This record gives sequence, C-alpha cells and structure tokens, in this order.
Amino acid sequence: MIELRLPRLAFRIGCAGLALLAGTAVPDASSCNRRDALGTAWVLAVNAALFPRVGLKNFPETLPLADYEVVLTFDDGPRSPNTDKVLAALAQECARATFFLVGRSSAEFPELVRRMAAQGHTVAHHSWSHPMMSKISFEQAKEDIERGIAAVEMGLNGLSTKMPSTPFFRFPYFDATPATLDLLQARGIVVFGADLWASDWENITPEQELTILIERLEAARRGIILLYDAQTRTAAMLPAFLRYLHQNGYRIVHLVPAAAKSAEAPLTSDPHRRRRAIHSQRRTQSLQAPTNPIN
Repeated sequence: MIELRLPRLAFRIGCAGLALLAGTAVPDASSCNRRDALGTAWVLAVNAALFPRVGLKNFPETLPLADYEVVLTFDDGPRSPNTDKVLAALAQECARATFFLVGRSSAEFPELVRRMAAQGHTVAHHSWSHPMMSKISFEQAKEDIERGIAAVEMGLNGLSTKMPSTPFFRFPYFDATPATLDLLQARGIVVFGADLWASDWENITPEQELTILIERLEAARRGIILLYDAQTRTAAMLPAFLRYLHQNGYRIVHLVPAAAKSAEAPLTSDPHRRRRAIHSQRRTQSLQAPTNPIN
C-alpha cells in the first residue's frame, strides 16, 4: 500500500476563493513575482525525429524525465469558466503546461487560446470534434485532425492552416490507428500519450481526484500527467495539487517543439543518444518580476 503524504497541504476549495483566483492578475510568460512559487524548472524541446510517440500508458517509451520531474498536460479545452480557473492556478504558481485543444472549442473560445500562449503555455492539438478515430474512415479522421489544427491556429495566430505551429497531437480517447499514427509521424508531429492520469472523467470529488493523482504519482515518481481543464473537479483540485508538488520537491518540465533544423536529425533507436539529446537541452529558467501582468 502506498503511504499518502500531504505535509502542510490543506485542501481548501470554495466557490468564492476560486472566483477570486480566476479574476486576479497573472504574470506574463517570462515573469514570476513569487519567490515561493512552484515555478518551471526547465524547458524541454521535444524532437519529433527522436521521440515520435511518447507516454508509457500508450507507447513503449516516454520522455526521459528524472525522478520528481513532471510534465503537466491538459485535454479537451478550452472551456470557460474551468479553463480560466486552471490558467489562474498555474499562473499563481508560475507553472507552465501543455494544452491539447479541441478545434470546435477553440473556435468558440479563441480568447482563451491566445491567453494560454500569452502566459507561456504550449498550445497543442486534440482534433476538431473529439471522435474515436477507429470508428471513422481514414479520410474522415484526416479531415478531423486537419480541421482541428486549423481551428486552433486560427484562434492562436489568426491564420487557418493545416501546418501546426506546435507539432504536438494527442488522440481523443488515445484511439489511434496505424494509418493515423503514420500520417502524423510523416508530418513530423509528436503523438502524446500519458504516463499517468487522475481519472478526472469519472464522477469523483476534487478531494478524491487529488488522492488518486498523488497515489499514482508517488508510485511512478515522474512522468507526463494528463488532466482535463474542462472539468470542474480538476479546476477545483489543481491549486492543491500544485502545492503538493512544491512541498514535496517535484519539478515542472515545460515542453516546446524542437527547432525545425534539429527535428531533421535521423531517427535513432539508440537510447543513449536519445537521452543525451534530451539532457543537453536542460536549462534552469530565470523568472523575473513582471512589468505588465496579464488579466
């Protein structure tokens, strides 16, 4: 049995408190005015040639994170007001995440897409209509993927394009087919699974979600974490989970795409080369006080 340790962690959830948090000014992408914040430890540029598919729940390998290093990822947004609360909680701790966005939701909430990027998060892709790809034809799946990318890019950059500015994709329900996997790999798009999750699609309370997530993280010790920013329970749980990470010595690793030139490196199965390529990218982020906080 895993011993659940929550030192100095008080789970405080209240509608008024969350509303206050969601409405406060937050620092910009390169700023943090809280010395006691969790922060973002380093930025990992993910090379699609070296890591075309990652996440041990779905694929044979994942990103070579050290113990107590985690990547925060969110699916199924944007969706107000819960995504607003998730962004506010992350900003409060100066922590950066990767958001895998649904195209039709991005078309409905383009301001949230732009706010994610403005606050330093990575904006990635999760299809247009969230289908099960194995239940539709390849051409339908391809069209849904491309339409989703175009919608997110329109919200992000005002440009409808099938070429993602961030070539990261996560399949809805993790339901990929060999043909869709090959399609994305041929386009240099990294396919993300996950290493652990909080089961926040289940009918559980925020307190139960926090307990589940901490137990799984203590067992795994590291990894790509999947959460759902559209879920009310996750928006309520997240501030307490970020405090837990901080109080227990975890480090946030932020993902960005590798530069196009480095992405052209030949694919290798050599784990030592992969690890060297990743560790050469580690750098500590220097966060200075903000001058123009974003509301």
